[in-house]
Amino acid sequence: MDIKYLVVHQSDSPDDMYVDAPMIHEWHLQRKFAGIGYHVIIQRDGAIETGRPVYWQGAHVKGHNHESLGVCLIGKEKFTDEQFYTLFRLIQAWKMDYPDAEVVGHGDLDKDKYYCPGFDVRAWWDGAA
Repeated sequence: MDIKYLVVHQSDSPDDMYVDAPMIHEWHLQRKFAGIGYHVIIQRDGAIETGRPVYWQGAHVKGHNHESLGVCLIGKEKFTDEQFYTLFRLIQAWKMDYPDAEVVGHGDLDKDKYYCPGFDVRAWWDGAA
């Protein structure tokens, strides 16, 4: 795949609600996806759960699935320092394989999802990298 975007999402679930990759897999099956649409899930404690393999096209951002990888942060209002640390390390690793890929939020590519992931991903990455 020609990866142009590394896309950050939120689960849009309450911050205190337990959500894991199998739950998201079920939610996405209910929406008629072929399983979990994200490539990586980052738990509140910073732990990583795998979703789709990176060689399998995601189902996470309409019109850009063929050219992107997706990571989902569990939560909605306030993400943890552990999540941001893990997100930074993941994006660093992805950038090694896809150095020209742009780091964006879901809302940057889909204006109907303007609220996702709840922070300015481009500004965060520019400040963190």
